Amino acid sequence: MQDPFFFGYGSLVNRRTHAFENAQPARVTGWRRAWRRSPLRKLCYLTAVPDREDYIEGMIASVPGADWSALDHRERAYRRVPLGPEVQHGVETADVAIYAIEDGKHQPLTDDNPVLLSYIDVVVQGYLAEFGLPGVTHFFETTEGWHAPILNDRAAPIYPRAQTLTEEEQQIVDAGLSRLSAQTK
Repeated sequence: MQDPFFFGYGSLVNRRTHAFENAQPARVTGWRRAWRRSPLRKLCYLTAVPDREDYIEGMIASVPGADWSALDHRERAYRRVPLGPEVQHGVETADVAIYAIEDGKHQPLTDDNPVLLSYIDVVVQGYLAEFGLPGVTHFFETTEGWHAPILNDRAAPIYPRAQTLTEEEQQIVDAGLSRLSAQTK
């Protein structure tokens, strides 16, 4: 029996943040990304929300031996949701799940619950590596909630899987945020 797969659409797109095998680009239709806060985290992170009209590009990777414990711990603010034919990928047959904040548990975005710039950096670095500039543009343009406050923690990253970006990668992130009039503090 083949190992199941997860669909990542945030930091899991960045291969530098995990060692899961068989990682490859994929797309899930009927979902979109949104900045949200969960009661289990003080900071805002990306989540997937159902949306018939949209899609998310991301990565799938296998969960060895169907042992979800490490990934469930990493994604503990989310519920694991099985996907069906809405996910397109290059694996012949695979069970795939996506992590999303459970309905009814989304919390409002406030100044006390910012998005970390170091987290955005990791996500954009992953999209740039996997999908190029068109993927980065799609990420910025189709993610809801850019009115959330963004804490500039680049000098001293708070995000536990922060990565070092090149100057060009930083400029791409900063330009994307500027186009959306996102506010960093």
